[in-house]
Amino acid sequence: MMGAQETRMDLNAQAVNARAAAWLERQERGALSPEDQSEFDAWLEESFAHQTAYWRLAEAWNRADRLRVLATAEDAATEAASRWTRGLRIAAVLGIAAVIGAGALRYLQVTRTETYTTPIGAREFLTLADGSQITLNTDTSLRITADQRKVWLDKGEAYFQIKHDARHPFVVMIGERRVTDLGTSFFIRRDYGRIEVALLQGAARFGSKDESRKSESLLLKPGDEVTATADSMSVSRKAVEDLADALGWRHGVLVFKHTTLAAAAAEFNRYNRERLVVDDSETAKLTISGTFPANDLNPFTEVVQSVFRLRVARTGNEVVLSRR
Repeated sequence: MMGAQETRMDLNAQAVNARAAAWLERQERGALSPEDQSEFDAWLEESFAHQTAYWRLAEAWNRADRLRVLATAEDAATEAASRWTRGLRIAAVLGIAAVIGAGALRYLQVTRTETYTTPIGAREFLTLADGSQITLNTDTSLRITADQRKVWLDKGEAYFQIKHDARHPFVVMIGERRVTDLGTSFFIRRDYGRIEVALLQGAARFGSKDESRKSESLLLKPGDEVTATADSMSVSRKAVEDLADALGWRHGVLVFKHTTLAAAAAEFNRYNRERLVVDDSETAKLTISGTFPANDLNPFTEVVQSVFRLRVARTGNEVVLSRR
């Protein structure tokens, strides 16, 4: 009984591999038609086994450079040769994939990522295949897998608007922490050993990279903001409107509400190579409210100079605020 069951499983795996190889061969011939692309996407979505087979064979195909030739024109004179060539290429790729095996799959899971970075003062907008969107803030580095369902935020800040897919959860890894989307708009900031996660819409789960540590898992609701370090974690509640103000950078502005000059200077310094410096502790405690361009210090310095009667001095790469 077991032998027959194993045989059926082997035959099924062979059929999946053959189908994956056929899709690869069709893609090698040129771009798929809209109808073929829809059929291919539906096939991938049917099961994780289909995705696994496809990516494993794709890696094998890439390694078999000698087989990557353009298909000949399918006319009456070459039809038989084309069928023979197609069969040879698929058989060869299947053979290579069998040798590579599970080790190649682990390799793909680790290395098939795309890296996106932004310099100081810049932003980047990414639209994923399913319509989800990610916006990268200044000085940010983010990696995303080929299937676009797992992301590593290595540094900086990003805003996520994710279309929920219960079968393929969207996960963001931030060091030893993770955020799992449950149909969500949220943003994450990572710098100086500190992580901030704030939820604007939907729901998300925040927890440890180690999924077995469920006691550390939190279900976030709109307005929740989590602050975490290597050995601590706290949750606070804010008005969603206030959290939205923190996303002013998406439109090139910084929004301050009773913000100390020290904190405002720290924010400006994330977006500008010219550094804003508050000269003394008393000046640093003054608070300000307003909306200012993120990449231009002049409107901000003009306001604090006028309102607080501060002295503004430029020295090299620094703009120093001090009492007169």
